[in-house]
Amino acid sequence: MESIFHEKQEGSLCAQHCLNNLLQGEYFSPVELSAIAQQLDEEERVTSREISTKISPFIPKHDA
Repeated sequence: MESIFHEKQEGSLCAQHCLNNLLQGEYFSPVELSAIAQQLDEEERVTSREISTKISPFIPKHDA
């Protein structure tokens, strides 16, 4: 029987530990998850801007 991978909780890295334990290996680091979060944040900003301009043409387009 193979051993079960268990990454102990350290700091406030709940998502990292949860994903690595679920996938049974060291797949994600704090740096990688931070980069993913920044990318998702930017995509959300762009999508929100696109939606708001479709709703009202009077909302100015600003680059944050």
